[in-house]
Amino acid sequence: MNIRISALCATLTLALSSAASLAATLSVWAVDEPDNYTEKMAREFAKLHPDIQLQVRKVGFSSLNDEAMRAVMSGNGPDVIPIDNPNTAMFAAKNALLDLTPYLAKSKVIDVKQIYPGPLKNASWNGKVYAIPRGANTLALYYNEDMFKAAGLDPDKPPQSWDELYADAKKLTNAQKNVYGLAFSAVGDEEGVFQFLPFIQATGADWDKLNDPGAARAAAFWQKLLDEKLASPDTLSHRQSEAAATFINSNAAMDINGPWELMAVEKGAKFKWRVALLPPEKAGGTRASALGEQSHAVLRSAKNPQAAFAFLEYMYSQRNRNWNEFGMLPPSKDTVTKDPKWPQAYKTFNEQMQYARPRGPNPQWPKVSKAISTAVQSVLTHQADPKKAMDQAYKTVEATKH
Repeated sequence: MNIRISALCATLTLALSSAASLAATLSVWAVDEPDNYTEKMAREFAKLHPDIQLQVRKVGFSSLNDEAMRAVMSGNGPDVIPIDNPNTAMFAAKNALLDLTPYLAKSKVIDVKQIYPGPLKNASWNGKVYAIPRGANTLALYYNEDMFKAAGLDPDKPPQSWDELYADAKKLTNAQKNVYGLAFSAVGDEEGVFQFLPFIQATGADWDKLNDPGAARAAAFWQKLLDEKLASPDTLSHRQSEAAATFINSNAAMDINGPWELMAVEKGAKFKWRVALLPPEKAGGTRASALGEQSHAVLRSAKNPQAAFAFLEYMYSQRNRNWNEFGMLPPSKDTVTKDPKWPQAYKTFNEQMQYARPRGPNPQWPKVSKAISTAVQSVLTHQADPKKAMDQAYKTVEATKH
């Protein structure tokens, strides 16, 4: 047992005492994630509580919602599930989750007043808390310092507007060397939506204001990047991890990505790199970024809700490890990250978090997300005009409100 776990025993005595009397099986789902966060937390929790038999099952991120709802309907679901934070409202509205509010009122470990407003908002529905954020993340701009210098760009002056992002990407693109100026993900699901939202929000539009002219400008800007081959055609199908790999392999000079890729970049990049804030549409204009990360919830059908909540408490108690071990920003104001790795990136992502906006909440978020991704894909493949595509997406989103 390591020092961290030994020290934690005293802190969690009260939290675990109720679970200790319930020798049982605790079933936990996890999705593919950097460094197997949930599985690690579960194994550590099991060491602290040997009376509970632990079961961990990995579920694909893209199929998590469907599998979880099937499990809820069958009554044979796990005790604890991870939830992409905008989907808490959907599960809560379907009465699938345990209301954690009374548990939190008695908790000696979790103080909801310390959780940042954005993550807490996405963990709540109708005034009740249904999930506990495990961390927080957002998007920023990774860039290759060596390529900047080689292209005659000043690495101390990353792009400060879309025009500068476009101009820099053009200078950095080298078709002969198979180098693109910019990597990002426009894949046709939530990952692509997550990456697109900061662009529309920088214009004054948002997921519920897709008919705003800014949303069409954002789509047209992405279209321009692909049309001029400043970003790879694979951007349409690349996931964020694949965009990061393009950057790590020196096939892209810049990459829009999150802190979860820091460990991979540190390990694989053979060049000097930095992280900058996402540029606004106009210099000095509105900055924006999407609020990401998962939360963990207890299903209403959980057979051992006390032990399940104790596990949520354990994960929350380990949030001071988030950045250095897992590339996640802490979800709370009272967390101290000592000697943060990648200090320049840490400072930048913390600043970027000031502009990170929640996705939703809307219990129909999967439909909202699908409407946006369909519109973006149709624009990037020239199947639809940016304005018409965004207007259609707006109508679809509006229909989810009724």
